[in-house]
Amino acid sequence: QVQLVESGGGLVQAGGSLRVSCTTSGRTFSGSPMAWFRQAPGKEREFVGIISWSGTTTYYGDSVKGRFTISRDNAKNTVYLQMRSLKPEDTAVYYCALAGPGSWPGALASGYAYWGQGTQVTVSS
Repeated sequence: QVQLVESGGGLVQAGGSLRVSCTTSGRTFSGSPMAWFRQAPGKEREFVGIISWSGTTTYYGDSVKGRFTISRDNAKNTVYLQMRSLKPEDTAVYYCALAGPGSWPGALASGYAYWGQGTQVTVSS
């Protein structure tokens, strides 16, 4: 049983920074990429970005490109989402997701087998 737990969400002022984390436990998959998605009230889930198992390849959604950075520490089974220059429109519940080994689902939410419960990020203006 694989579990993903996000942490680090909270309230931040516009222009500020915040880092959220996602730690996996249970059976894990070597070679699996991980991703971040977000969902604001009344909106569809949005792709934030994805990182390869090695951490050398990342890909971001247009709305966060240049402001957000994904990294991972496989020894700690943890993926990070560093968010900078935050805007009120970044307010959402942020979810991490784990894909199967060797896959690359990108922005396709159905391509991820496991999801965390989400952490709330609120950006005040």
